[in-house]
Amino acid sequence: MAAVNSSDVDPLPHQIRAVYEELLPRIPLRFLLADDPGAGKTIMAGLYLKELILRADCERALIVAPGGLVEQWREELSQKFDLSFEIFNRQMVDDAQGRNVFDEHPFLIARMDQLSRSDDLIEQLSDVTWDAVVVDEAHRMSAHYSSWAGQVDETKRFRLGRLLAETAHNFLLMTATPHAGKEEDFQLFMSLLDRDRFEGQFRAGVHRTDTRGLMRRMVKEELLTFEGKPLFPERRAYTVEYELSDPERELYELVTGYVRTEMGRAERLAQAGDKKRGNNVGFALTVLQRRLASSPEAILRSLERRQVRLETRLREWQRATDEARYSTSMTASIDEWSTGRVALDFEDASASAPSFNPDEFDDLDEEISEEERAQFEARVDQVVDLATAAESIGELRAEIAILEDLIRVARRVRLLDDDKKWVELRTILDDQLAEVLQTHSPVNMRVRAVSVYSHLWTVTLPTVRPFSTNSCASRSVVGEIGASVVVAVVRMRP
Repeated sequence: MAAVNSSDVDPLPHQIRAVYEELLPRIPLRFLLADDPGAGKTIMAGLYLKELILRADCERALIVAPGGLVEQWREELSQKFDLSFEIFNRQMVDDAQGRNVFDEHPFLIARMDQLSRSDDLIEQLSDVTWDAVVVDEAHRMSAHYSSWAGQVDETKRFRLGRLLAETAHNFLLMTATPHAGKEEDFQLFMSLLDRDRFEGQFRAGVHRTDTRGLMRRMVKEELLTFEGKPLFPERRAYTVEYELSDPERELYELVTGYVRTEMGRAERLAQAGDKKRGNNVGFALTVLQRRLASSPEAILRSLERRQVRLETRLREWQRATDEARYSTSMTASIDEWSTGRVALDFEDASASAPSFNPDEFDDLDEEISEEERAQFEARVDQVVDLATAAESIGELRAEIAILEDLIRVARRVRLLDDDKKWVELRTILDDQLAEVLQTHSPVNMRVRAVSVYSHLWTVTLPTVRPFSTNSCASRSVVGEIGASVVVAVVRMRP
């Protein structure tokens, strides 16, 4: 264990086993290290790289990480392992003067999106090989099987991962969240390590994702010190069910019925060949469902914005219809005005239609600037508020009328100011706070408990952000109470 003896780290048992029992014996390496957060995967990767270098098995290494982590990687490798890695930047490309920049720098740390979004850098990467490549937060190199399009959507990050897998002798992926709940997407992700084993579309009941020899997953409860003591405090999780009030139940059923009806129309659009529009409508309705589960305030604002946007579109359709009656420059065909039907095949209609790939949100992370994030969320709101399966003026009028009814009910629920989910959650927090104060009477414990309570209040208030983790059907709250971590999940009773 030369790397352990020559590094400024005191590795834990699970870290030593990972490096010397899982990683080093596999030559060439194709492996996913998927231990829970806090397991020290950076230390494991550092030990692995240093051991390879000491054995003269690594003369070129590349670390790919999210932009916010590259400096941390450089510092840890330098301070703990005495390994000198450079952070890739555009100045290196200029200094290479037409030569392959990756040939010039044998030990690099690169930002994942800086590589994946540049065709020039991808081309240069394809012309070099690496003795070892380590990818941090590797779950971002995901691909998605789109049920709407009926095909695999390979993201730029996924294509980067596939390229690195082909050009690296040893390829190590690291993430604490390898599985996002979709088995078919997990199989696509694992194909980065073994394309033959995970070839083809996953089918439940037919295929089984076999990760033997390719993956290690240890949860926090399994991580121990050399003395055999738990490395992390106990986690206690429980679910509390609650009943919706009658007004909340009415709103829930009405919005759910609206979403179900419109989702069916969106599927028919996709089946008829208009997959882009069907995709947009399906995505918009899914977000409406999430906002319904978030809070009355969130769904009210969403419905109001959607009504305003669709009314604007209705006026545009009516104006286009009137112009088409007297113009030969448009290709629109018009039925009787009483039907309100107009074939929306204007020449530039498709170019101006909003477009959104639902999987784009999975790739959104801290690497983007605040301005880019604001632009992204504005585009999401535009699609959510504007996407409709209506194919005629009459159908659009009917949908707007339904929205008006939903808004009246949502406004009534909001004015009652009786969010049952929040009431139940507040009760849980009050009970836990009282328990802490009874058990620990010192003043400093009181201050700590109040601090915890304030933090929970902040993260559990209803939010209108379209993709907040709190906008799911259940809401998780984590607070450190004494020596245990308590997780409360408040879920609506079916």
